[in-house]
Amino acid sequence: MTRTLFTGGSVFDGTGSDPAPADVVLEHGRIIDVGTDLDGDEAVDCTGTTVLPGLFDCHVHVTVSDIGLVSRVQKPFSYQFYEAARNLWATLGLGITTVRDAAGADLGIKQAVDDGLIPGPRLQIAIGLISQTGGHGDGWLPSGHCVPLSLPHPGRPSALADGPDEMRRVARSLLRAGADVLKVCATGGVLSPRDDPRHSQFTPEELQVLVTEAEMQGRAVMAHAQGTVGIKNAIRAGVRSIEHGFYLDDEAIELMLARGTWLVPTLVAPVNVVRAADAGAALPAVVVRKAREVVEAHHDSVRRAHDAGVRIAMGTDSGVGPHGSNLEELVLMAGCGMKPAEVLAATTSSAAELLGVDHELGCIAPGLRGDLAIVTGDPYDFPGLSGNIREVWKDGIRVV
Repeated sequence: MTRTLFTGGSVFDGTGSDPAPADVVLEHGRIIDVGTDLDGDEAVDCTGTTVLPGLFDCHVHVTVSDIGLVSRVQKPFSYQFYEAARNLWATLGLGITTVRDAAGADLGIKQAVDDGLIPGPRLQIAIGLISQTGGHGDGWLPSGHCVPLSLPHPGRPSALADGPDEMRRVARSLLRAGADVLKVCATGGVLSPRDDPRHSQFTPEELQVLVTEAEMQGRAVMAHAQGTVGIKNAIRAGVRSIEHGFYLDDEAIELMLARGTWLVPTLVAPVNVVRAADAGAALPAVVVRKAREVVEAHHDSVRRAHDAGVRIAMGTDSGVGPHGSNLEELVLMAGCGMKPAEVLAATTSSAAELLGVDHELGCIAPGLRGDLAIVTGDPYDFPGLSGNIREVWKDGIRVV
């Protein structure tokens, strides 16, 4: 098998240390050596570039491309799967080789990528968004019509649940359908016009049942959690990550530190809702108002969480915003006080740890999978990073 040598550049190894000159050698899809004066059968000239580990986005929706209601209801049902292929390709082109889909993608999409039918990042999938009746994931409208972001189908069972017994049934149905992680709405949200991000959803007992069901199958729970009380309910129930975290107070941050709970901020998500509205998307006025209201509190919460030492992993909620613009999140993370090396670590090694794949991905080290992003210029130039991706390698194969 050919030994591929990446030579002449610097390496950001994912640990949080600044880039340093080094070579990298891949063979059989894995990194076999990192150091200086290495050799190989084929050489990739990396002069003037930095070699990064394959990047992560821990919160995407690859089947969602438009949050405007009118455009969504006009598309044929199967159109979402072709959009997913396009969205996965756009994401891969940014050097993102692994994503966690936070509801929408089913097992067929994941297997299509794994089998090489479509190019894209490898996926962990939640399949459905577990919501209570009238909750953030319930697509009921005052007209009586129901238009969720992702319609149920045989590979994506309904995820509405009320009470511990229904929560158990829904958890099991999603796990049966192939979920790698379970996603629950512990609070209201921005895009759901009939609830409030600050209000709690699901009781502590219901959330505990969900976590128990997930843990019995070796899975974790990610919680859409924006309001303070719902965040605390989710942490106490044992969820692995808080998604969004708009309204974190000191007690919530202390709980996250004590329990080792991760934060996936998705800072760009409410910003993208406002942009969509300004561009003419058909969104209810209350949705736009909520998005504008949360931006400042969101940034403050993430800044305080980071200052306190909460573990942070990069996620964007792409689908709410355009796929292919994911790296804007890095700019916003830096704006919350994270040092550039911390931002890249949150997008590589920390994200891999959150997803439980740090033994395979997230760093450039011997034995790990050969996922690399080769970047021209300054890797800490986050505003320009998406335009500086020169090559992307996944499992030792150049894919972009």
